[in-house]
Amino acid sequence: MKHAYLTKERFEEIEKEVRELKTDGRRRIAERLKQAKDLGDLSENFDYQTARDEQANLEQRISQLDDILRTSSIITSAGSAAGMVKIGSTVTAERDRDTVTYTITGSSEAQPGRGLISNESPIGRSLLGKRVGDEVHVTTPRGAASLRILSIT
Repeated sequence: MKHAYLTKERFEEIEKEVRELKTDGRRRIAERLKQAKDLGDLSENFDYQTARDEQANLEQRISQLDDILRTSSIITSAGSAAGMVKIGSTVTAERDRDTVTYTITGSSEAQPGRGLISNESPIGRSLLGKRVGDEVHVTTPRGAASLRILSIT
């Protein structure tokens, strides 16, 4: 699994989801399995098979979330001391005579429509390590773009 970058809030949301799945989720599935077993023959018991499938899905989700937590770094402060763009930075730039603002996030938190772009996206990747005044040229799925960095916070 690749390394993920998460905000503190998202990291805590995932921790909360894992706790709920490991407690309430497992308890709910165990109750369904018990009720289904009480119905008799397990080989032809649809309720039992459905509960087992849900149990497998639940355990898979717990495993996925545990992997994310284990391989994640929490995005700390916004700008860097060196004034360079890094994950967590908010960058204001001029793009085709328009002013745009992007916050560089990890891929799991990207929401391009809200200005949250992944560090793995073409624009995010091209901005990393740049400073105010730098100009970047990038090829995006929508075509070529040029951005001049106006500020980094």
